[in-house]
Amino acid sequence: MLDILWARLQQKHRTMKFPDGPAPALPDRYQGRPVLFPERCGPECDRCVEICPTGALLRAPLRIDLGKCLFCSSCAAACPAQAIRFENDYRMAESVRENLVVGSPTRGAGPGIDARAHRFFRKSLKLRQVSAGGCNACEADTNVLGTVGWDLGRFGIQFVASPRHADGLLITGPVPENMRLALLKTYRAIPEPKLVILVGACAISGGPFIDHEEVHNGAGTLVPVDLHIPGCPPSPLAILDGLLRLTGRITGE
Repeated sequence: MLDILWARLQQKHRTMKFPDGPAPALPDRYQGRPVLFPERCGPECDRCVEICPTGALLRAPLRIDLGKCLFCSSCAAACPAQAIRFENDYRMAESVRENLVVGSPTRGAGPGIDARAHRFFRKSLKLRQVSAGGCNACEADTNVLGTVGWDLGRFGIQFVASPRHADGLLITGPVPENMRLALLKTYRAIPEPKLVILVGACAISGGPFIDHEEVHNGAGTLVPVDLHIPGCPPSPLAILDGLLRLTGRITGE
């Protein structure tokens, strides 16, 4: 026991200061929010659209649906005009599904999070996580937030075992048919008012399984959604940023 206490003293304070301090460094190969240069596109070039595995790329004008994007950057590599560039901006969470379309002229400003969440859940948010057919990548990055370096609990955000003790659902996976009823029952068991958060491309749109006959193209076809966090998987920082915006701990762009 003394050895454990001594080791802990040597480690000192290990929880990051974000959001009151700088965000933790992201890997050099991290692919975040893309930046588009539609003026560089050739009139007949559709290489990016053809190579996208999920149909996330749209033309006339050039747009990327982050809800479908796997962030593989194949489109950027295939574009001869370098009209697509993935940067390290992790701030991608949106309340409105349509706002995930980068390059859309109708996209709203900022995350547009419902003020209701700020009012009810700013100091305490209990979530029941449902893995609806996910590969465990999004689940793993969500679990990272419970480690000492991130310490999600310091914001009053915790995961609970029972939906009856929860304020909302955090859903991962494309929702195959054999998980549909379980997801709906879990949603119904959560008392009002409640929130639904989708993490990852699979939960938002079906990801690489989009339009497969056994999946429901994400959870948004079954339950109302309050927050979309895109990625495949989203980094822990992107997930934390979305949760803090949802509860009003972070505001603005």
